[in-house]
Amino acid sequence: MDRMIMERVAKAAHFALNEEEIERYCKDFDELFNRLNMIDGAPEGEGHGVNPLEVGDVLRDDVPGIFFDPYELLKDMKTYENYVRGPRVL
Repeated sequence: MDRMIMERVAKAAHFALNEEEIERYCKDFDELFNRLNMIDGAPEGEGHGVNPLEVGDVLRDDVPGIFFDPYELLKDMKTYENYVRGPRVL
């Protein structure tokens, strides 16, 4: 990372960096970026990911439907015009 970019990043982050810190951080970021570039060059695993378990399509089609009769569910509850009644809120 060059000095101008480091100064802009420090200004945007509201960091007051002195000359020594700017030089040190430029060097540290260059080293970090070089290591990240090494990862980009790593060979890809053919069909192997990082997850030890195979993950398939876990989603299902959403099919609307009524599984329970609503009136059967409400028959033992205190209702008022088919609305469930709860405690009064002040």
